Amino acid sequence: MLGRFSPQRYSQCFKTFVKTFEQARFKSNESIRRFISENTETGGQLSLTPEVKLRLLTSNCRFWRERPELWPFDDPYWAIYWPGGQALSRYLLDNPDECQGKTVLDVGSGCGASAIAAKLCGAAHVIANDIDEVAAIATQMNSELNSLEPPVCVSENMIASQIQGVDLILLGDMFYDEALATSLHTWLDNCVRTHGTRVLIGDPGRAQFQSHDIRGLLRPLVQYELPESVKEENYGLTCSRVWLYHPQFFK
Repeated sequence: MLGRFSPQRYSQCFKTFVKTFEQARFKSNESIRRFISENTETGGQLSLTPEVKLRLLTSNCRFWRERPELWPFDDPYWAIYWPGGQALSRYLLDNPDECQGKTVLDVGSGCGASAIAAKLCGAAHVIANDIDEVAAIATQMNSELNSLEPPVCVSENMIASQIQGVDLILLGDMFYDEALATSLHTWLDNCVRTHGTRVLIGDPGRAQFQSHDIRGLLRPLVQYELPESVKEENYGLTCSRVWLYHPQFFK
């Protein structure tokens, strides 16, 4: 059968396949955007960054009460504005020099709040990295809500990858699992020592973070008291901090 295809015919079929694939992906993205619009609520006003609008899963939304098995995607971490991400975004907005003119990578970007904060602060280039492809679409929608061009969204796992040209790495609420914390520690240490990357971490003091070895290599920059509604949603966590990770400070 392949012998019947001329190079021109093969090229034409390949282009048709690519066009069909792109159309299917566009339709898929459009359906996900519609689902997000219908099943989230524009919020953020009661967070640490009321000036940033986000589409979030709230108590007014259907799936706040619906059976979890009816949710059609992976767990919607992108639909929650986690307290570490709130602190990190607040810190950036209060200290725009951290981002201005720089290339920023937001790892585990979720709803995209920290990436959006970086863009609002004048970052030259922003990459939002989350392995959930739905998070990328949510980030694009949230950027549009804030009248911003969306950041570059990358769904591949960038932890342990070699990165160059990144001035600042942001991590909010990523130290919730010991194995993940350990892989992050190794990767961040390489980024700092090899490329001199600046690393900011937002965390509300979860046990896995407090007890991990990386905790000894962090310098606290700021602490925020969480709004009452955020405290209630996060099982009694009361504060969230931003930390600077820079091992040479401790040599």
